[in-house]
Amino acid sequence: MTQRSAQPAAGTDELRSLLEYLKTNRGFDFTGYKRSSLERRIRKRMDAVGIQGYADYEDYLEVQPDEFKQLFDAILINVTGFFRDRAAWEFLAEEAIPMLLEETPTDQPIRVWSAACASGEEAYTAAVLLAEAMGEAEFRRRVKIYATDVDEDALNTARHAVFPEKVTKDIPDSYREKYFEPNTTGLMFRGDLRRSVIFGRNDLVQDAPISRVDLLISRNSLMYFTPETQSRILTHFNFSLRDTGFLFLGKSEMLITHNDLFTPYNLKWRVFQKVPRAAMRDRLTVGGNMLRFGQDAGPERYALLRDGAADASPVPQLTVDRSGFLASANQASRSTFGITAADVGRPLQDLEISYRPVELRAALEQAHEQRKAISLGRVKWQATPDEERTLEVDVTPLFGSGGRDALGASVTFADVTANAHLDAEHRAIERELESAYEELQSTVEELETTNEELQSTNEELETTNEELQSTNEELETMNEELQSTNDELEAMNEIQGERAVELDRLNLFLEGILGNLGLGVVVLDSEQRVQLWNNSASELWGLRDSEVIGAHFLTLDIGFPVEKLKAAMRRALSPAGEATEQTFAAVNRRGREFHCHVQVMPLTDSKGGVYGVILLMSEVAE
Repeated sequence: MTQRSAQPAAGTDELRSLLEYLKTNRGFDFTGYKRSSLERRIRKRMDAVGIQGYADYEDYLEVQPDEFKQLFDAILINVTGFFRDRAAWEFLAEEAIPMLLEETPTDQPIRVWSAACASGEEAYTAAVLLAEAMGEAEFRRRVKIYATDVDEDALNTARHAVFPEKVTKDIPDSYREKYFEPNTTGLMFRGDLRRSVIFGRNDLVQDAPISRVDLLISRNSLMYFTPETQSRILTHFNFSLRDTGFLFLGKSEMLITHNDLFTPYNLKWRVFQKVPRAAMRDRLTVGGNMLRFGQDAGPERYALLRDGAADASPVPQLTVDRSGFLASANQASRSTFGITAADVGRPLQDLEISYRPVELRAALEQAHEQRKAISLGRVKWQATPDEERTLEVDVTPLFGSGGRDALGASVTFADVTANAHLDAEHRAIERELESAYEELQSTVEELETTNEELQSTNEELETTNEELQSTNEELETMNEELQSTNDELEAMNEIQGERAVELDRLNLFLEGILGNLGLGVVVLDSEQRVQLWNNSASELWGLRDSEVIGAHFLTLDIGFPVEKLKAAMRRALSPAGEATEQTFAAVNRRGREFHCHVQVMPLTDSKGGVYGVILLMSEVAE
């Protein structure tokens, strides 16, 4: 027992390697599952195949690919059922579903996601309740139920929608008669309603969630994952649900530490509502009217329009073509830097603006090479002897149609003098605040000490609560594992019972044959011990089968010279399996002398191997 418990701890690296192997070769990522449950389920399969170490089991999987299915069946515990925890489903039918239908517009579809659905019982349960609440015609028109799992075999079972009678025993009689049809192997969910239930593979840990869901059912699946993985899955669930939707969990899942994602609608029955989350950014849609000109509009009109728009801008702006010539300068740049109409078309390097207030030529070349905007930051510029301005200079490359051909670049000089003054004032205020902050620091430290003590007490309470929650989840996990094992044992008991009945029938059949042959039949094993002694043999020699079974044949005290059969039995037990016949003088149980004919034959298996001897004894007529 000590060695068994120490093995997983010693083989942590080997277990990690095994999990990585499963992820790489089969696409199943079990790293987010609780380690104790995962080790227990893997250990079950290792014990079944007689392997002790995780590394040896990884080697075994490489040479025995059929073992993958057995391993996944052991890890993915498919414990489910119709109307499981019926009171919770009744609350869903009486409270949550009517509220959901009332708040959903009649022209909007109802979307349901049954996550980790196993063999589909809970997905079909939801279908029954929605069809009952909406009516079958409305159900077929509006409802889509997406049922997902990682177990392909379970999904195939769910798609067939045929369940044995012992599985459907928890369905109320009225629902069973209305929504299920008899089948040769049990009951089948109605085909016209089954079209609204769609099954597919989805890994809650790795795959994207289904969106715009009105009802999300995930019962007793979170408890198999670590807290970190649970948080990631619940974030996906929050994204999936509409604001008016409901999350329906299992009885061991309370979401005490995730109140930023979900708020209880009814904690007793584990029904939650989404806490809306602020979007990462607003999406703005900008629309504009097309400008239309008369028939006399021409290129000159467009040029005037562009120049007018540029001149209306308060920000000085220059346009320099790819060859380095000044292509245009708006009104603000002309008045600010003294550029004239004669300067347009001249090389930029010949103008004062190319190097004052900032060097532009290197920045223009860098913008063209990198094909992106270049910011030169803030620069000081002495506009007049009594006035100094702060300008923020940006160089932006311009491209032709398709964004491939470089046409030139735009240079803007934004006046941020006021902002610079505000920044200076801000820094002065910050320095004043720093001195005040230092005076308050001692008070803050005292408050922090008190706060830390309160925080420590709160964390201890939260830790205790999380430990209780984890223990509850672990107990629920073990309960489901025991239920799964119990189902396996029941199935094995049924098979064993069938085999016992068949064996009894064969024994009666064999006894009938042996009893009516009219020959004394004795069957010996490879050590010449009696395994079968029929009634005719008892009639001949006066010994019952209970007296001779297990005894060595050559030690029997009967009226037959058993030692004379030693050579014949040795030949029968040889690999060649030689059969012989002989006749001996003998005395039966009544003391009458007679001649006994004996046939000695090998007892062989289906492959020709010899594992015993058959003796057929009969009286020879005088």
